[in-house]
Amino acid sequence: MFFYLSKTLWFLIQPLGVLFVLVALAGFAGWRGRGRLAAGLCLAALGVIAVAGWTNLGQMMLSPLEERFRKPVELPETVAGIIVLGGGLAGAVNLARGGYEMEDAGDRFLEAAVLARRLPDATIVISGGTGSLIASGEGDAVTAERLLGALGVAKERLVLETGSRNTAENAAFTASLLGARAGERWLLVTSAFHMPRSMALFRKAGVNVIAWPVDYRTPGPRGLALAGRAPVTAMDELTLAVREWTGLLAYWMTGRIDQPFPSP
Repeated sequence: MFFYLSKTLWFLIQPLGVLFVLVALAGFAGWRGRGRLAAGLCLAALGVIAVAGWTNLGQMMLSPLEERFRKPVELPETVAGIIVLGGGLAGAVNLARGGYEMEDAGDRFLEAAVLARRLPDATIVISGGTGSLIASGEGDAVTAERLLGALGVAKERLVLETGSRNTAENAAFTASLLGARAGERWLLVTSAFHMPRSMALFRKAGVNVIAWPVDYRTPGPRGLALAGRAPVTAMDELTLAVREWTGLLAYWMTGRIDQPFPSP
């Protein structure tokens, strides 16, 4: 139930969803002869477009998330393995074409291949099924087996968790898969902005994880300014930030994590 409710509500609170609601309400208000209300709603929509597309608000909101868990300067001397969270592969394309096309968060899998070389005895756990509510696609764990194999990682080193649809299920299903080994030390590889929620969930599930963030979207803390890049990129950054902060709040309010902003 939580999965379906979260996907439905997310449509309404993301920047494009807010724009859709504002424009729809403006159209309804105009149809009912409420010209002033319709004009006000249109101005509000323009304000959302201006802030989301032409300021760096998204980077300002992403930066605290990315700074929360720093990557260790050196690899730990001993780790049982590497846990890589899905989310960086083009599931629909890979299902249709049988390849391993990557999206923005594909750094997760490239880093997994690098770490596999640096830690030749480590097990690599790939956690990720199909997380879309309506679109069909191949789960990231399935695609990652082909991708990492092409990058030279032996199939025998891989453990695939293919059932999870969100981060809470990533943690719960991986903990169940590892069993007694969950108490050993594992590197957790995911996007830097996604690391606070991921660390909190894996800790709650009883997995002993060390943060290994990748896929940074910001150069560091910044003040509010003009975006200085394509509006669609700025809006995408704001969408990511809103989703992650909303996810933290929702997971904390439902008891899935112990802190609204998990600490190292």
